[in-house]
Amino acid sequence: MSHFSPYSIKGAMDIFSMKLFFFLFALFFGYGVFELEASHHIYHTFQNLQESAVSASSQPYRTSYHFQPPKNWMNDPNGPMIYKGLYHLFYQYNPKGAVWGNIVWGHSTSKDLVNWTPHKVAIYPSQPSDINGTWSGSATILPDGKPAILYTGINPLNQQVQNLAIPKNPSDPYLIEWVKSPNNPLMAPTPENQINASSFRDPTTAWRGVDGRWKVIVGSKINRKGLAYLYRSKDFVYWIKAKHPLHSAKNTGMWECVDFFPVSANSPVGVEMSVLGSDFKYVLKASLDDTKHDCYTIGEYDHVKDRYTPDEGSVEGDSGLRYDYGKFYASKTFFDSAKNRRLLWGWLNESSSVSDDIKKGWAGIQAIPRVVWLDKSGKQLVQWPIQEIEKLRVNPVHLPSQYLKGGSVVEVPGVTASQADVEITFKVSDFSKAEVLDPSWTNPQLLCSRKGGSVRGSLGPFGLLVLASKGMQEYTSVFFRIFKGQNKHVVLMCSDQSRSSLNPDNDKTMYGAFVDVDPVHEQLSLRSLIDHSVVESFGGHGKNCISARVYPMLAINEAAHLYAFNNGSEAVTITRLSAWSMKKAHIN
Repeated sequence: MSHFSPYSIKGAMDIFSMKLFFFLFALFFGYGVFELEASHHIYHTFQNLQESAVSASSQPYRTSYHFQPPKNWMNDPNGPMIYKGLYHLFYQYNPKGAVWGNIVWGHSTSKDLVNWTPHKVAIYPSQPSDINGTWSGSATILPDGKPAILYTGINPLNQQVQNLAIPKNPSDPYLIEWVKSPNNPLMAPTPENQINASSFRDPTTAWRGVDGRWKVIVGSKINRKGLAYLYRSKDFVYWIKAKHPLHSAKNTGMWECVDFFPVSANSPVGVEMSVLGSDFKYVLKASLDDTKHDCYTIGEYDHVKDRYTPDEGSVEGDSGLRYDYGKFYASKTFFDSAKNRRLLWGWLNESSSVSDDIKKGWAGIQAIPRVVWLDKSGKQLVQWPIQEIEKLRVNPVHLPSQYLKGGSVVEVPGVTASQADVEITFKVSDFSKAEVLDPSWTNPQLLCSRKGGSVRGSLGPFGLLVLASKGMQEYTSVFFRIFKGQNKHVVLMCSDQSRSSLNPDNDKTMYGAFVDVDPVHEQLSLRSLIDHSVVESFGGHGKNCISARVYPMLAINEAAHLYAFNNGSEAVTITRLSAWSMKKAHIN
């Protein structure tokens, strides 16, 4: 890799004009800047991305309405925001191949979060503080309405440090060009602060405290203790590490992509970060590096002491609450000021082999953005796909309410089953023969792996067979089971990939979660978004989400089928079944 000059600006400025440039920029923006150096000789491959789209779109596993670049590797969503009426998504991107490496910030914009226009790479290595990588970060909208990005860079010593970038032209709604602060890095490991230089990354969206100072947290670990370091600043440039972290938890390992935000205690309406009042709870999410799960707690934030305390009874770490109990990681929320909602982005990695990823020339997609809010119980979040995605629905199919006997399968006709949105609701009337839940069955994923879709029970499994081949050699089953607990009925939701493909090289891990619904008084709802190699499922009206990546060899494109099924001995009633084929979105 060729070396980047650390203090270069486009054009041949002399020292005086360079100083004048920074001085004027500092007056205009309130802080120093550092312009990105042109780097086409290193990242020239991204200029040709559009050319690859035609050949790539013919692949059976490329999605039609999920965000992905035309080719190559993508991971974490970065710096999502809305600016001058446009939604921005940046993302970790390798312009040179379908595996992780050479990481830069890809960038696309959208008017509706469905159709996306690509732009040139926004942030890439050009300073000593990020010369070995421009890793994840977040956007903050400053009081003057301009955005600022804090991100992790990898310096020449391979230390993880935090940097600042701002738009070169804030009047440009597309935010095409970004400039970096000459003060970078703004936060760094030192012998004095004893921060682990290999575990210090992914700054959050910053917020303004009651003391007028900016606050931001950065994920880290000390041995096996995961934590969120807290930094404060008066001007967004000079940051001072607080004496204590915002929060920490033993035996949780490295916290990546930490996220911290308020939610209304009595409304699904989203709130922005600096809100104050007693009607709000706070969410602290950590992406656990050890397990690649996004786990969160709900609690209280002391604005004066700058400490977060999870609510009593909260479980921290991998056995606690998760955004998604499947393939979903490195997520990031932002406040959508246009529609007063909090939106969640998350990365869905592949479950195919690395060699297969290289053959197809790409890896990684983003989940459909989700609206998140606090459940009525106050004990968990609820998530639901953005309403905008429904404008892709065509050719609706509504099946009448029907009695589904044990062992029966009903095909949903007239739907492009490889590219669909389906909603189904079940009602159970007789619970007398529900299987007793063994008190040792506390791990829902393990329970799903023991009791997959092909294992007959009493009340369940019942649900959907998606991306199914005509002869049932391949299918992915998403379903419920109902057990009799000690003093209530327990609902298990599973996504069973064990028969999703005849290809033995795929990861076919089964996923599961207990859904906090009472099936005696509530019907069980399931919604699945199906898009060639991804199935995103929402149970209990969004109380639980499970995303899976699957790669059928037979059930592809027009050869895919969709069924409702009941493999339990007891009958259930389908009270509602609606399905839609989904149009292809314009993505990059």
